[in-house]
Amino acid sequence: MTCPRLLSRDRWVAALTLFCLLATASTAWAKGGTLELTVVDAATGRPVACRLHLKNASGKVRRIARLPFWHDHVVIPGHVTLDLPRGQYQFEIERGPEYVRVSGHFAIEDNADDAKTVELKRIADMADEGWWSGDLHIHRSLKEIELLMQAEDLHVAPVITWWNDKNEWQTKRPPKDPVVRFDGNRFYQVLGGEDERAGGALLYFNLPQPLEISAAEQEYPSPMKFLLEARRQENAWIDIEKPFWWDVPVWLASDKVDSIGLLNNHLCRSEMKKDEAWGRPRDKRRYPDPLGNGKWSVDIYYHILNCGLRIPPSAGSASGVLPNPVGYNRVYVFAGSDLTYEGWWEAFRKGRVVVTNGPLLRPVVAGRLPGHVFTAEEGETLELDVTLNLATRDPIDYLEIVQNGNVVQSIRLDEFAQREGRLPPLIVKESGWFLIRAVTSISETYRYASTGPYYVEIGDQQRRISRESVQFFLDWIDERMQRIKLTDEAKRAEVLEYHEQAREFWQELLRQANAD
Repeated sequence: MTCPRLLSRDRWVAALTLFCLLATASTAWAKGGTLELTVVDAATGRPVACRLHLKNASGKVRRIARLPFWHDHVVIPGHVTLDLPRGQYQFEIERGPEYVRVSGHFAIEDNADDAKTVELKRIADMADEGWWSGDLHIHRSLKEIELLMQAEDLHVAPVITWWNDKNEWQTKRPPKDPVVRFDGNRFYQVLGGEDERAGGALLYFNLPQPLEISAAEQEYPSPMKFLLEARRQENAWIDIEKPFWWDVPVWLASDKVDSIGLLNNHLCRSEMKKDEAWGRPRDKRRYPDPLGNGKWSVDIYYHILNCGLRIPPSAGSASGVLPNPVGYNRVYVFAGSDLTYEGWWEAFRKGRVVVTNGPLLRPVVAGRLPGHVFTAEEGETLELDVTLNLATRDPIDYLEIVQNGNVVQSIRLDEFAQREGRLPPLIVKESGWFLIRAVTSISETYRYASTGPYYVEIGDQQRRISRESVQFFLDWIDERMQRIKLTDEAKRAEVLEYHEQAREFWQELLRQANAD
């Protein structure tokens, strides 16, 4: 065996010197410079937190040390020092949907210090008009949540800290008061939860402690076991996370859910998820990519309303799991001038909501907000004035009024502007529901806004129940029952019992149907 020759002292010193010179040259080449970035509200001149999408000349997303990063962006306070390698950079800055998006570029030179101030202009102040924003699906760190909410101008955020077998409270006791208030009118709750298994996902909010779901199997026990347990809590809120999950007909039949995710995490800022994961798949000929998944959710929600069920829509982004920033899909709740956490959920329950990932709608129909029930005598026709305060930074193709699942009014934006915020009067001759929506012309993702539904009761027909829509869910539940594969017969029987009960509900509703 031969041993490697040891370097002489002089050679060792020479090698070390060469290494240090190369390292110094490499460090100097990579050092770059700094940019002092200040982002201010154009109206007040005050620095505001925001979201920064930063790319170098080759299009690579840049992270910034010590700032919260997710997917393709960081969130920054109103003033920040960016240490960057030499080169050209492109940026986009956003602060939720109520501010104009700002884009631009800058250069970094070696050993150079530069400063840049960016103004963000508001296109709307929803809170000032009594509309307060929330996101019902957040998987981000509690240590970062305050800056994340500030950067998106978000006011209500129940943060998911337990999810299937993951539970941040396994080794520590949950706080007695899980609601944190900051900035005067921003609230987050630290005990949000998610049960996501073969039948889909339910979101749980305002519980005093997590549900014991960590040992649950994909099909056993039924999600209904935990849903019913949560429902026994006085202030519990249960959200169906997406309309197309396989167990949706069972959850609807229980009459125990509070909202449903019309704008869900398959709608992303720069793309659409093209499948239904483990939900009921859509017919891709009728709902083609790239927008088909979003339109499938919309049509399912309209079937729910056509069954006479009155469930407000919700919105969630799943930031921390899917690519979205916090608050991309959001629900605005009209809770008046003085926001409280409890008041926000109370107004939500009344259906005073608008969901959006872009356009900002503030509707008033005959002086009323979404969730209102209009009544009339048998044979009477309602003529309802429709006014709409609208702001958008994305081009809108059209505004629509949808009644009982059908578009009954469509108006282009230029015509709407000429009418000074008023749509043609809505003529209503039958019971049912209607809502207003605004759809953008963005091609890569389904970006739109929808009001919560208004309801109409004419004569003795308090609810319009469509045979077609009820049958839609009956067929669905039959498909779902065939998919439940449990080798343990006792477990299978226990799970199927909930589906059998749900099937009886839909069969009875079909007998009550009073519309095609």
